[in-house]
Amino acid sequence: MKKIIYLLFTLLTFIYIFSFSSLDKQVVQAEEKAVSGGAVDVSATAAVLLEGSSGEIIFEKDKDKELVPASITKIMTLNLIFEAIDSKKLSLEDSVTVSEYAASMGGSQVYLEPNETQTVNDMIKCITIASANDAAVAMAEKIAGSEEAFVKKMNEKAKALGMKHTQFKNCTGLDDNIESGHYSSAYDVALMSRELITKHPQISNYSTVWMDSITHKTKKGETEFGLTNTNKLVRFYDGITGLKTGSTSKAKYCLSATARRNDMDLIAVVMAAPDHKKRFSEAQSLLDYGFANCSVYKDSELTKLLKEVPVQGGTKNMAAVEPTSIFSHIFTQDADMDQVKRTITYEESIKAPLQKGAPVGKVEYSYNGKLIGSVQLTAGETVEEAGLTDYLLEAVKKLFHKL
Repeated sequence: MKKIIYLLFTLLTFIYIFSFSSLDKQVVQAEEKAVSGGAVDVSATAAVLLEGSSGEIIFEKDKDKELVPASITKIMTLNLIFEAIDSKKLSLEDSVTVSEYAASMGGSQVYLEPNETQTVNDMIKCITIASANDAAVAMAEKIAGSEEAFVKKMNEKAKALGMKHTQFKNCTGLDDNIESGHYSSAYDVALMSRELITKHPQISNYSTVWMDSITHKTKKGETEFGLTNTNKLVRFYDGITGLKTGSTSKAKYCLSATARRNDMDLIAVVMAAPDHKKRFSEAQSLLDYGFANCSVYKDSELTKLLKEVPVQGGTKNMAAVEPTSIFSHIFTQDADMDQVKRTITYEESIKAPLQKGAPVGKVEYSYNGKLIGSVQLTAGETVEEAGLTDYLLEAVKKLFHKL
């Protein structure tokens, strides 16, 4: 039976690829963009174009409308997987055993069998490239013990990212609907996409792969299973870095497309597009618009300009300073970024004890006299309050220095 299913899946995959060959040509040529007032005409129910480093919105259409996200739900699933890897709770070589529940998932899948094992690396391939529901649930169980516990973590992460119009009920997006309480918005999808590509850029090692394979290892032996990327933009779009598609009868056609050119990351989210052609062509149009009309200013020189700050009553007289982030801002192409002015100010009186991360100043940025943003400056180290022994040692040092 498994062999029959595998043969049918292989045949369907071939038909799927063939049917999209004409789509690729259409998207490459791209339908005529209707640009009015600096925005692209989008037929999808909701859409957002976001710049990655600054988080600034370049284009929006019903960005906060709560919609069913389908498989772009898995962007959050992938965020938590890579967080577990970064925190050393997981490694790419770890084995993941598939439960009966994970193997029973319908929809897009790679036909994992109960008790089959795959590495974390191959599970990520299955989720990212083939949008495999069975692999997503298996990873959720590996990390949190159950899908339910994992979904709780997903919602906690969504809250931390400021995703105000999102609630997850599963880790796959399968059988999602507003009534069940599984929903998101175009802007929220952009936020979790931004988190994934900026905090875990290694995702592009998976999300840009067009075709790959895994090997099923079961009691019946070993069989190779092909994976084909559901995001057709990876085949041709210049600078593409990902990211994830999604579609169900309720969600229609969704896509979070990410690309990077000239040190600028763009995130185009399209939700509830009327058909599969529109989701790709409209996401491409949004990315094209952003790259053609915008550029990003990043203050990469700030750390070289910061000075130590004096600390009163501490075991050290001076403390290092660091910014909380690298300032970035989106400009239209005709802007003269040499006109961006930076003003650094430090707190006048800083007393010990001083904890690392405590505010000690700020940097304000202006363009043509208008404030465009600021960055907090914090202590780069902890300075303890000086005690009697410290004062005596300091007095002795000064005495010997005079001698």
